[in-house]
Amino acid sequence: MSEQAAGTFNRRSSLHGHWSSRLAFVLAATGSAVGLGNIWKFPYIVGEYGGGAFVMVYLGAVFAVGLPIMTSEILLGRRGRRNPIATMRILGAEEGSSRHWQWLGAIGVLAGFLILSFYSVIAGWVLTYIVKSLTGSFEGANLQQVTALFESTADDWVLTTVGHSVFMIMTVVVVALGVQHGLERAVRILMPLLVLCLLLLVGYSYIEGDFVRGWDFMFSPNWQALSSEGILVALGQAFFTLSIGMGTIMAYGAYLPEGAPITSSALIVALSDTAIAILAGLVIFPIIFANGLDPAVGPGLVFEALPLAFGQMPGGMYFGALFFVLVTFAAWTSSIGLIEPAVAWIVETFYRPRTEATILVAVAAWLLGMGTVFSFSIWKDKLFWQGTIFDNLEYLSTNILLPVGGLLITVFAGWILCRNSSSEELGVGTGFLYKGWRLMARFVAPAAVVLVFLHATGLIQL
Repeated sequence: MSEQAAGTFNRRSSLHGHWSSRLAFVLAATGSAVGLGNIWKFPYIVGEYGGGAFVMVYLGAVFAVGLPIMTSEILLGRRGRRNPIATMRILGAEEGSSRHWQWLGAIGVLAGFLILSFYSVIAGWVLTYIVKSLTGSFEGANLQQVTALFESTADDWVLTTVGHSVFMIMTVVVVALGVQHGLERAVRILMPLLVLCLLLLVGYSYIEGDFVRGWDFMFSPNWQALSSEGILVALGQAFFTLSIGMGTIMAYGAYLPEGAPITSSALIVALSDTAIAILAGLVIFPIIFANGLDPAVGPGLVFEALPLAFGQMPGGMYFGALFFVLVTFAAWTSSIGLIEPAVAWIVETFYRPRTEATILVAVAAWLLGMGTVFSFSIWKDKLFWQGTIFDNLEYLSTNILLPVGGLLITVFAGWILCRNSSSEELGVGTGFLYKGWRLMARFVAPAAVVLVFLHATGLIQL
């Protein structure tokens, strides 16, 4: 079969089945996008870079940069109907370009795999914090005690390995069951539960926290507090928060039914992801301010500042546990998306059963994740290149592979894919909406991603 014929066939069906509806795709893509980046990273970088002004730039960047790239990735996924590597090989040949575009797919699959390896370790900490909260470990604790608790948790490689293992098993159980019976069923349950937990916590924050001050901090922009560094960080967060560049959205797009609108689906995912990040901020900042804590505390916000606050508040033991359950749900839906591209590649390339492929990828990610486990304990003094094994995995995946992957996605969709192919797949004609996407995909998004890449790798300093 020729590559062109294969491309035509691939646009009709996926070997893994399809989402039962557009809603299922939206839930899955939102679940993949919503993760530790929304509930852990977004609030602390908002705190570090001045609050409202940062949020305004972030919102603009989500729709000017993130949305066009996400639309492009969904488009490519559905057009190819295979795993990211095969999709890009087929589309490259079909468009008369090169089969070497398959390396773009490989970048995404590799990035997702590397992120999963350390993501599972951090999610394992979250699991242990559910237990710590329910057993009253935070009650009456001071800052030194809470900090020591986190340090002892990270330093306990046995406990961390248990959490890492349990979380990886949770991921395997879902993905091994397939698209409709595994991924779709999981997100249909987990996403509503995540939103319910989030709304309950917002209510708790409204009653027990300094909600007015938290609201003002997030939505009253102080432009003098926003540096050029903060603008680039906002651009980077907008790019990373939507799970673009790691193969997940392309793989999920391959399962999107024919006729389901891509542009509106991508918009709903972007809006949902952004809303959850904003709500997470409205949970965290009122609690932080009510307890006289610094919102610019950095990465320790979730594992140190919040436990300290919950330990001093009425019902904090239970609402602290609920918060970490929320974070677990978010991490779980993301990990499902991170592992899926590699699983799909093994199934399609080596004709292995899905369960076997899932276990194989999970075991490999678990083994690599042990490097992160030891990076915080027995190997924390073993440094090379960017630092510990964890530092290197995180730097390679988030600072190099994701920006390069995102850039190449939008370059291929905007410059290599012909007008007929892209307009046909988007299904919006060739009018204003199509021209707007094409303009953003060809010029604005690539320029922004290049800036993010240069800043993340230290090639430009502001």
